[in-house]
Amino acid sequence: MMAPDFNKGDDAAQRFRAAALPYLDDVYTLARYLLRDSHDAEDAVQECYLRAFRHFASFRGGSIKPWLLAILRNVCRAEYARRNASIVVTGGEEDIAEQKSEGLWDDPPSPETETLRRLDAVAVQDLIARLPEAYRETLVLREINDLSYREIADVVGVPVGTVMSRLARARALLRAAWLAEEKDT
Repeated sequence: MMAPDFNKGDDAAQRFRAAALPYLDDVYTLARYLLRDSHDAEDAVQECYLRAFRHFASFRGGSIKPWLLAILRNVCRAEYARRNASIVVTGGEEDIAEQKSEGLWDDPPSPETETLRRLDAVAVQDLIARLPEAYRETLVLREINDLSYREIADVVGVPVGTVMSRLARARALLRAAWLAEEKDT
């Protein structure tokens, strides 16, 4: 009996999985920040990957991450942001900020230190979520998804200079909000 004849579609699916799935967490993180709701973010990521797979043949090579994030951004804007404009962040169930791993010989953090670290992470996530959309998006793409200015410019569709000014403004707004929060406590 002969082995099954895999057509080009199967090969494309394997190549797509190998290229795109490593960035699933990054795509979800951006969706979570843009949509401010984990369920809508999951739906947006699914739609993004479906569209990306459908148009994978048109992908010109290079880094696939900015391409996926651009598709996600379009999905969020076109289909989800319209009907979910007033969604509020649900809270700290899902810790989006990566935790610094402790060294092998380091003493484990005290419960107080761990609690403060979690509270700070939740506070930063909340402050980022309150930023205006253009600044929030730019900050997440740079600081969380680690894209270059050029990649962000390609994803967002603006000049690199605009990316740089948005990022500077986002950082300044975040810093000012953090300091205001500290004064209130």
